[in-house]
Amino acid sequence: MGQTYFREMLDESKDFGDLFELVKRAVKTILGHERAGLMLYLGNLPLQVGAFHQIGSNGIVMNKRLLNLLSKSSNSVTELNSFIFSILLHEYLHSLGYLDETEVRRLVYEVSRVAFGTDHPVTKMSLSGPFPKIPPSELQPRNHEDLELELIKDFERSNQSYIS
Repeated sequence: MGQTYFREMLDESKDFGDLFELVKRAVKTILGHERAGLMLYLGNLPLQVGAFHQIGSNGIVMNKRLLNLLSKSSNSVTELNSFIFSILLHEYLHSLGYLDETEVRRLVYEVSRVAFGTDHPVTKMSLSGPFPKIPPSELQPRNHEDLELELIKDFERSNQSYIS
């Protein structure tokens, strides 16, 4: 599986499940680790938080507000999928037991660079994040909003239930 494969699969991904399968394939290929049994939720988080994984849980919560903003401002499916891939990769690494943020950011870059190449939006986003595309007015704190978690169905497609 080379860069052409990962680039094509990213562009062909139609939903969170497709992108997560690609994340898992990249991590397994490049780092040799995998795990199953994760769930994805969308929730209203502060815009400075892309997503989070609570240690010891099987859930990833992705920022619905940030996703909606980027959906409106993205120039292409590749750009939006690159953002989602990068966020899911970051949280997937946490779920595998990588806890140090500096190490996780380095690994996100390394996996992205090897899988997609240095010039691809996934790799660029692993360095800069989505924030340059968000207007500063949107980054201002808002009144307390309800988290309103929404479970994404068909996210985890593996029947494996362990970390290897």
